[in-house]
Amino acid sequence: MANLGSAQNASRAAFTYPDFVSYELGRLFIVLALEMQSVAVGWQVYDITKRPLDLGLVGLAQFLPGIFLFLISGHVADRFDRRHLLLLCYGGFAVCSGLLLEISWRGTPTVNAIYLVLLLLGVVRSFNGPAGRALLPQLVPEQHFPSAVAWNASVFQSATIMGPVVGGLIYAAFRGPTAVYATAMAGGGVALFAVAQIRHRMRIRRKEPLGLASVLAGFRYVWRQKLILGSISLDMFAVLLGGAVALLPVYAREILHTGPWGLGLLRSAPGVGAGTMALLLAHRPLRGRVGATMLWCVAGFGVFTIIFGLSHNMVISLISLALVGATDMVSVVIRGTLVQLATPDEMRGRVNAIDMLFIGTSNEFGQFESGITAQWLGTIPAVVLGGVGTLVVIAIWAWRFPELRHADQITSLQEGIGAGDL
Repeated sequence: MANLGSAQNASRAAFTYPDFVSYELGRLFIVLALEMQSVAVGWQVYDITKRPLDLGLVGLAQFLPGIFLFLISGHVADRFDRRHLLLLCYGGFAVCSGLLLEISWRGTPTVNAIYLVLLLLGVVRSFNGPAGRALLPQLVPEQHFPSAVAWNASVFQSATIMGPVVGGLIYAAFRGPTAVYATAMAGGGVALFAVAQIRHRMRIRRKEPLGLASVLAGFRYVWRQKLILGSISLDMFAVLLGGAVALLPVYAREILHTGPWGLGLLRSAPGVGAGTMALLLAHRPLRGRVGATMLWCVAGFGVFTIIFGLSHNMVISLISLALVGATDMVSVVIRGTLVQLATPDEMRGRVNAIDMLFIGTSNEFGQFESGITAQWLGTIPAVVLGGVGTLVVIAIWAWRFPELRHADQITSLQEGIGAGDL
């Protein structure tokens, strides 16, 4: 019993650090705000145009700024105080919610105006990701960081569960997106206040001369580390092909015949599965065969995507989406721990910017890919073929990256990256 109690205390050790608590509180509210907002944007855009392609453009508008800014945003995160950058980004998110609120208040919203705000949102996200992710390892000691990553994922998934449900309910109750955007703006304000409570001071990092070589250093580092490259590229291509989130408004309205509240449930289902898995990993960290586990779980992501694509039943759809989220969470925790601990602090901003570009490619550009494919082939074939594509990616990556296939423990992966590779 003593060992069990000590293990439980160790799993919650990250919450004994006030800065980590403030960081997670801010993250909870900002993700809640963005998830509520995403439901409103998706339903509003599809209500205006009735075209799946426009749902894909919602993802593309948020993805494009990251392509052009990821090198700059990573370099900024390594040269300036990450806490201050995070405060600016959370303020930017609140401003974007306010702009969407203003557009809806005018009564005749156009998709072009919404897309412009989403482009601005993409700019803010391109700086928020590297700064926030690079700040996290500085808030807890290294021995508690794997647990902190799992709890960080749990907080994120909790927000992705609650956000869409609350957003869908508010949209349905007030018969429009205006109240959702107002609530999202308020959530951004709470998040801003929480992050302002962080008392962390930036560590003194080795200053590098500003130039192209310094900006590209993170990209060269990732290219040399095949384990890191394999893990983040696997996630990118698997989710790029297998992502069905962009088409959930179509499934809700045309296939499952439900309303905004149903869309909220569908959007929350992956978060339910992911949050449950994240809590399990926080209490029972992976001990061995992490590479094979990651590959099998991403394969499960593809299988459950196919099941969702074929389903015309709300219960089956919710269960399959929950399993999609649960299997994806395993790779999220493995990749997040590896990338953060295996990267020197002075390069974390740039390396995380590359990781965020990969994530953005899989999520936002994946939405665009899903929208185009659905426009060409139909909604159900687009999702099913995407799931099949994920399985093909798994087979190729298992062959192309044997280091990933044979990886045993996260600690051994970190030790395999030598100082000479920096």
